[in-house]
Amino acid sequence: MTDEPNLLGDHLRARRELLTPAQAGIPVTGVRRVPGLRREEVAMLAGISADYYLRLEQGRDRNPSRPVLESLARVLQLDEDTTTYLIGLADPKPRRPRRRRKETVPPSTVKFLAALSLPAFVEGRYFDVLAANPLAAALSPRLVAGANRLRDVFLDPAERELFPDWELATRDLVAGFRQSVGTETDDPRFIELVGELSLASPRFRELWARHDVANRRGATVRFDHPLVGELVLNREKLLLSETPGLALAVYHPGPGTDAADKLALLGSAALPPATTRTTTEQDNHA
Repeated sequence: MTDEPNLLGDHLRARRELLTPAQAGIPVTGVRRVPGLRREEVAMLAGISADYYLRLEQGRDRNPSRPVLESLARVLQLDEDTTTYLIGLADPKPRRPRRRRKETVPPSTVKFLAALSLPAFVEGRYFDVLAANPLAAALSPRLVAGANRLRDVFLDPAERELFPDWELATRDLVAGFRQSVGTETDDPRFIELVGELSLASPRFRELWARHDVANRRGATVRFDHPLVGELVLNREKLLLSETPGLALAVYHPGPGTDAADKLALLGSAALPPATTRTTTEQDNHA
């Protein structure tokens, strides 16, 4: 048996335990001793043998066919993102010694960040903040280069206070993180980060055990900002094509909302003191 992590089996087991018999259309009789569906129930619904499904969960068979995986995804009621992730887990790839890779933001992207009049930052594969503009730091002091979104949202009380919908925010964050990492779970950076968060945050442990998956995409985010109060912004996450694993996150107000005025107020607060004095002096001499 291989010593490699059993990513496929772990994922199938986690998703099986989340699905109730009622959700799967299975009548319940007597006392059930396991959460979610039994292995033999998943196998029956997927049209495969119970022994074969057991081998998949135990990691004794790691290369099921695509039709088998699609059948399992249907039974486990996986969405499109999670189905794609499941199929990727069974795609054999050559293993190479892992070394920590330095993630670098292209100079053109750094200039683009500086030119944007909206809060924006670049995050890496492990949700490290690699670059950010001043308005992003005005939105949250933790949105600066060198920070990590997972650490801050889960472990920093001040960052948690920013998110009235913290439960939803953390769920989406972990699902996006799992998709971003994919099968590269032997990277030292991944091992360090997941280990630290698992020890320090019960909420992270709970969400990580669910094996939820979601692509990094746009969302509506509600903030409780200490300067401007409630602030509802749209967040876009755009993958940078020339630098795999990096994404540009931009927050922007919806049309007709008061968020634009509140962002302008944050922008004024983000101006360096010298710029503020110069503007005031110019106004006095006008």
